[in-house]
Amino acid sequence: MSALTRITAPDGVAPAAQYSHVVLGTGRFVAVSGQIALDEDGKVVGEGDPAAQARQVFENLRRCLAAAGAGFDDVIKLTYFVTDVAHLPAIREARAAHIPDDRLPASSAVQVAALVRPEFLLEIEAFAVIGA
Repeated sequence: MSALTRITAPDGVAPAAQYSHVVLGTGRFVAVSGQIALDEDGKVVGEGDPAAQARQVFENLRRCLAAAGAGFDDVIKLTYFVTDVAHLPAIREARAAHIPDDRLPASSAVQVAALVRPEFLLEIEAFAVIGA
């Protein structure tokens, strides 16, 4: 497990319920490209269903992290790209299956006009630090 410190509310900054404002880590850096809702055969999962897509994306993130010798406990930052911010509750639900509320990473959410293909509703990238 990596040596991570999460700061949810630095002095003078409003507390955040859905992420940590600052995450400090020491070790090897891992960057996982934005993952989309494709299964292992390259087929779209959950067309039109943000909850199904979010579950698949977190499964893809899990597999990518594992390939680097990391896990969700090592994640320091998630960036969510969504075609509609209304998809964020589905993403949070899928995230909760992998990351407990007391270990939330730093996060950013960006609404975009479109993703690489029109059937994709969300894309998530991750940064992790594996312990020294």
